[in-house]
Amino acid sequence: MANTKSAIKAARKTQRLTLRNKSAKTNLKTLHKKFAAAVKANDSAAAKAAGVAYISAMDKATKSGVVHKNAVARAKANVSKFVLAK
Repeated sequence: MANTKSAIKAARKTQRLTLRNKSAKTNLKTLHKKFAAAVKANDSAAAKAAGVAYISAMDKATKSGVVHKNAVARAKANVSKFVLAK
């Protein structure tokens, strides 16, 4: 258990931020699965829409510190390989 006032506040803050981060990561995984399914089905229109949604969510997650910027760059490169190739 936290001993000081600041440690107690930090523990509360950590719980709140952990929930936010978990929610954002779960959403990213869902969007990635939708994109992968569209690519596997060879549906270029759906793949493009899912890719744009996935990249947008990744950018927002980077802005709030949930995902590292290099991970987003890697994801963008992988998505663009499939979207631009079709």
